[in-house]
Amino acid sequence: MVNATNSGNLDTQDAEFKKFAWLRIVGAIVLAVAVLWGITWVINTLDLSGARGLHASKTAADTHGAKPSGDKADLPGVSEEAKATHTSDTPKTHEGTAAESTSHDMGETTGISHVAPSGDHEVQGTLFVDSLIKPINHELNERFWGWRPNDIINITDNVNEMQLGTLEVTRRTAVALTEKISRTGSASSLNPHLENAMNFFMINADSYWMPSAEGKYNDAIAELKKYRKQLVNTQASFYTRSDSLIPLLQTLEDLLGSCDENLVKQKEDDGEPVSTFRADNYFYYAKGVARAMTMILHAVDVEFTGLLETRNSKDVLHHAIESAHHAAQLDPWLMVTEASLNGILANHRANMAAHISHARYYLGLLVKTLST
Repeated sequence: MVNATNSGNLDTQDAEFKKFAWLRIVGAIVLAVAVLWGITWVINTLDLSGARGLHASKTAADTHGAKPSGDKADLPGVSEEAKATHTSDTPKTHEGTAAESTSHDMGETTGISHVAPSGDHEVQGTLFVDSLIKPINHELNERFWGWRPNDIINITDNVNEMQLGTLEVTRRTAVALTEKISRTGSASSLNPHLENAMNFFMINADSYWMPSAEGKYNDAIAELKKYRKQLVNTQASFYTRSDSLIPLLQTLEDLLGSCDENLVKQKEDDGEPVSTFRADNYFYYAKGVARAMTMILHAVDVEFTGLLETRNSKDVLHHAIESAHHAAQLDPWLMVTEASLNGILANHRANMAAHISHARYYLGLLVKTLST
């Protein structure tokens, strides 16, 4: 009888101990997740606040005449004459405001404003090259913690996805510049600096060593600057024909189409529902695409202005710029939510999809206009 009682007590104690142990384990897991989330939130906050502070300081300097808008004074190799920015030269948007007003809003959100045309930007193509360099250079050399997709310890997937989106726009634009915009036709030779830059950008984003992604991407930026110098010295070409521009617009339209599909789909290719984590990745990838594309389209607006005016298509391009800009501005406070479209909470993927779809539509319309 005594043995039975002792056995029962031992079983009870064992059950209580197991319960206590499991509670500790679950509590530790919850605490670890909370700590990781907190670290990620702090890092992303530093990213955003640092970018805003950078933009604010430059805006203040612009106001006092110390530094021009468009961050031209920060670009290496730019002459003192090129640092004098004349806002009156800035093209107007379809709403009648300066195009730089959109980039000003974008700068407050992302820390990147478009490169304003002035000084040596009177040389055809230099503004386009600077606008191609600026977004990827920001991710590599100006963002807190730098390039992240190839980090061994990786806890900031939102920034990672934005960087991948920025990289894809950079890659596609570099290919269009190398194969179409800088050549008279398919029979002419490729510019060696552009060819190098194009190939360097194709290195896998998660390549850590031999070669490292950030190393090769910085090499690509250096090659683009060499091509830019050639333009200034009239040793290279930049053609503003419709057959030069259309391939770029088509590849950007295709990229927006891919983003649009990922933003609206409810199931993955394997039939599984889109998880919260995947929805988060789709959102921030599209945001990175929109940020870089806004800058490229601003440059197209300036560099190809004669062509666009001849075809009465500047208004269409401005609609595309505005839509991409609004997509780049979307910035969920804590996390991307997947609420019902009829619910109280936001469905951030759906909100992003609306702007991405509009930008895609207007780019497609612009291609049709330029093709006729």
